[in-house]
Amino acid sequence: MEYVKLGNTGLDVSRLCLGGMSFGDPEKWIHPWVLDEEHSRLIIKRALELGINFFDTANVYSNGISEEIMGRALKDYANRDEIAIATKLYFPTHEGPNAVGLSRKAIMSEIDKSLERLGTDYVDLYIIHRWDYNTPIEETMEALHDVVKAGKARYIGASAMYAWQFLKANHVAEKNGWTKFVSMQNHLNLLYREEEREMLPLCKEEKIGVTPYSPLASGRLTRDWSETTKRSETDKSQKSKYGATEDTDRVIVERVAEIAKKRGVPCVQIALAWLLQKEPVTAPVIGATKLYHIEDPVAALSIHLTPEEVAFLEEPYVPHLIVGPL
Repeated sequence: MEYVKLGNTGLDVSRLCLGGMSFGDPEKWIHPWVLDEEHSRLIIKRALELGINFFDTANVYSNGISEEIMGRALKDYANRDEIAIATKLYFPTHEGPNAVGLSRKAIMSEIDKSLERLGTDYVDLYIIHRWDYNTPIEETMEALHDVVKAGKARYIGASAMYAWQFLKANHVAEKNGWTKFVSMQNHLNLLYREEEREMLPLCKEEKIGVTPYSPLASGRLTRDWSETTKRSETDKSQKSKYGATEDTDRVIVERVAEIAKKRGVPCVQIALAWLLQKEPVTAPVIGATKLYHIEDPVAALSIHLTPEEVAFLEEPYVPHLIVGPL
C-alpha cells in the first residue's frame, strides 16, 4: 500500500479509501444491494489487511447503520491512531423541520449522532455532502470551525459542488480565521471528467486533497458492456448519472477492456490506474460488496499507464451534463 498526505495536511492516508455506502440494511435504504453487518465486516477487515487506513461513510447511508457497522468493525480490527475515518452530513436522516442542510443546529446535532454511531470521540475528516443553498455559508463554516475546535473533527472537507462555491467557502473561512476545507470528494472517472475544467485545477493550485467518489462509474468501467449486476439493474442513482450518455460511454468502456486484455489484468485496474495518475487525485473512494472489489483496486497501484494509453482512453470523451452539484 502507498500512503500520501491528505492535501496540505500532515495526515497520512492510503491511496485508496474504502467507502461505506455498501454497508447497511437493504430493508432500510434506497439501495437493495447493500451488505448486512456480517458481510460488511469481511470487506472492512480485508481492506485493513491490504493496508487501507482511510474509511469514508455518511450519516445518511442506511440511515446511520453504515456508521454503526463501520465503527464496530474498526474498533475490533484496527488501531484508532493509525486509521482515518471520514463521515458526511447534509441529507435528511429524519423527517420534519431541520432534517436537511448545513445550519449550525444541524451540524452540532449530526456530529454528535455520527460520533455515537461510530463509537469514537472524533472523526478525522468531517465532510459536507452537498452545498446548502438555504443557509449562509458563514453560518456553516463557523459551525464547522467550532466542531474542529471542540475536538470532534480533526479536519473538514466538502463534496459535490461547483468550484466557485468551494472557493467561496474557503475564502469566508480564511477571512474570519476559521478552519478551511482540506479535501474535495467529487464525481470523477473515465466516463465523467467535467471536474477537469475547474475543480481539479483549483484543488491543485490550493493544495486540496481530492478523493473522488464513483471512481469506477458504479461498476460500468469494470465489466463488459452487456453484463449486468443486481446493482446495475436496481440502482436509480447510477442510471441518473450515466443513463443519458451510454452511446459515447460505451466506446470508453471498450477501450478500457482493450488495454486490460493486452496487459492481462482486470478492467478495474486500468480504470483506476488512469484515475490515480490524474493530478491532484489523492485517494479514490472505492465501494465494495465482494472481497475482490478491494483486492483488484489495490493491485491497480502497481500499474502505470503510458502516455499513449492515457491518450487512447481519453480521446473518445465528449462533454457531459453536470452531475454532482445540485
